[in-house]
Amino acid sequence: MKNFENVYFSPADILIPKKIDMKKWSIVACDQYTSQPDYWKKVESIAGENPSALHITLPEIYLENENVHEKISSINKTMQNYLENDIFTCFADSFIYVERKLPTGKTRKGLVGAVDLEAYDYTDGAKNHIRATEKTVIDRIPPRVKIRENAPLELPHVMLLINDKEKSIIEQLEYRKNEFEVVYDFELMQNGGHITGYRIPRQSADSIYNGLLEQKSKSSFMYAVGDGNHSLAAAKVCWERIKKTQGIQQHSARYALAELVNIYDDSLLFEPIHRVLFNCNPKSVLESIFNMCPIRDDKTKGQPIKYMFEGESGVFFIDKPTVTLAISELQSCLDGYIAANNCKIDYIHGDDAVESLSQQKENIGFILPAMEKAELFSAVVENGVLPRKTFSMGSADEKRYYLECRKLF
Repeated sequence: MKNFENVYFSPADILIPKKIDMKKWSIVACDQYTSQPDYWKKVESIAGENPSALHITLPEIYLENENVHEKISSINKTMQNYLENDIFTCFADSFIYVERKLPTGKTRKGLVGAVDLEAYDYTDGAKNHIRATEKTVIDRIPPRVKIRENAPLELPHVMLLINDKEKSIIEQLEYRKNEFEVVYDFELMQNGGHITGYRIPRQSADSIYNGLLEQKSKSSFMYAVGDGNHSLAAAKVCWERIKKTQGIQQHSARYALAELVNIYDDSLLFEPIHRVLFNCNPKSVLESIFNMCPIRDDKTKGQPIKYMFEGESGVFFIDKPTVTLAISELQSCLDGYIAANNCKIDYIHGDDAVESLSQQKENIGFILPAMEKAELFSAVVENGVLPRKTFSMGSADEKRYYLECRKLF
């Protein structure tokens, strides 16, 4: 039987809820809709008191609430309660092949399994086989560590990308799916589309192993973290603590569930992540940008950034050859302005949301250009991690939903 440890992505004992309303169970990733409380109020209304991932995750919109510590304690207790009340079926030593029909009508294909945190490093300049694609904000790790360090369960919204231009691994499973057991098949809440999962036991996964091994032989690194890097970083921190304090190399916390997706999946679109500054002087923000960033009037040689505030809008061009370098320049300027002026920034998916938020008094929005997805792996090799929030894989409602679980202790 194949040793998946060689390719750092393995079958796992995956827990899936049984005999409950899965539409109430599965919710979108916690880092979405962070400036749109109405979205999360609707999620609360749909989930109610039913078993739901909402009750065992912490949406980031609530991170700054005064009762966040009580919320984290409640999350861990609810996880234990779900285990004691036997709401899960365990699909042992398996992958889950996922087909997600998105709101666009396209179908994204993925593979849920356990990633080896020993092969992952989120720091800039890392040479590991699993690398962050965007800069990790260290301050965002501790709240996730607080949840995970005492949690008996994990739920993934991590999405790993593989650079399989030939579509030789995940896409080939579509032609075999009738061989596999369907373990869920339902409509996701809040315009999330339809999702179907198929269990692939280890003994039926030789083609996956062989494909991953081939990728390893021809790649400088195998997996890029496309979504959920801070959650994966928190898992890494927790594992390093256990390894150090207990002096062990094998433990369930060494691994983290993730969904593997081919960067060349036809449904996978790279969308820009825009910026909105709140409680600021918009004209002062623009003045700071024009003074600090290399701005060009010649649009043929710069990267376009559109700005808008209270009925005004315009475009400026940052004199950099690539989108990623232009975003780095802009982000550095915004960070400096925020630090000096005590205002707030949020990272927004979708032009419409930026336009709406930027019309509110003392807000300014920036709409950024998109990078090409085929550039990602080479950009990380050449430049290290990209500026934070450089890209998003689709709109907010296309993000991974919490669904599968795994026991940590």
